[in-house]
Amino acid sequence: MNEQTKIDHKDAKPGSLFERADAAFGLDKLGAAKVPGNLPAAKRQKPRTVEPAQAPAAANPAPAAEAAPAATVEPAVELCGPYREIDRDCLVEEGLILPEAPVTGLLEEFRIVKRELLADARASDDHRARRILVCSPHPGEGKTYCATNLAIALAAERDIEVVLVDADTLNPSVTRRLGIEEGPGLMDALADRSIRPEKLVSPTDVEGLFVMSAGTTTSRDSELLTSARTGEVLDRLTRNAPNRFVIFDTPPALAASPAAELAAHVGQALLVVRADQTGRAALDDARQLLSACPDIKLLLNAAQFSPSGRHFGEYGEKGE
Repeated sequence: MNEQTKIDHKDAKPGSLFERADAAFGLDKLGAAKVPGNLPAAKRQKPRTVEPAQAPAAANPAPAAEAAPAATVEPAVELCGPYREIDRDCLVEEGLILPEAPVTGLLEEFRIVKRELLADARASDDHRARRILVCSPHPGEGKTYCATNLAIALAAERDIEVVLVDADTLNPSVTRRLGIEEGPGLMDALADRSIRPEKLVSPTDVEGLFVMSAGTTTSRDSELLTSARTGEVLDRLTRNAPNRFVIFDTPPALAASPAAELAAHVGQALLVVRADQTGRAALDDARQLLSACPDIKLLLNAAQFSPSGRHFGEYGEKGE
């Protein structure tokens, strides 16, 4: 459109209803209507209670979820082998600690040894630290003597159970030194899966001390020790038993393989060397064979001199 179109004011859009009412009557003059005074009193109604909406029932309602049962801790297995009485005369003859006797220098020496083992076991996050292997490089250096004395000294601790295991399948001598009968033991539990190992661990009349003999030995002992069954047996004996220690008396490391095989199942090893007898080369070789154990300690036996004035003590009259 080229020509400008003029808009007549008559064609203008009228104002809104409120604008026109205000122009005609003046809304500012309007006020609230007066309420008549003769109205009947209103009845007060009770507030209405609204029931909560319920979901429609399902055709096949799902069962309510059951609360998860509280986790239960399996108790430690009870060591329930045949009861044994240790022959005190055998202990004296072998030069071992006599539990009921007054404190001796030998007991004090083994107290020093056990304190370090206990401290490391309690500080470790690995339950295997409560399994202690006692070994020597060669025969005749005192490993069985030390293992037995250590077990007796540990059993004197309050609330502690000690299982002394004769793992020297080639020359078992723990039961002989204690004066108790030989019977089924470690190797029987490894060979037969139907045997519950706790039934082969005998409580003794020394409070807190238990004994497990070597058992029936065969030409397959080494293969049995390296099998998965070994871990199963040891775990069953120590599972959920934080105050139970297991001490293994093994064959000399340089004479047979069981020490090296059991080293993978323990957290501490006590390598016994005899003063003026064990050579450095033998010590290094034995330590290498036990390297599967993360913590190897050295125990000097039959020392005659100590710079601190302490000495561990001799084996006894037999010098074993």
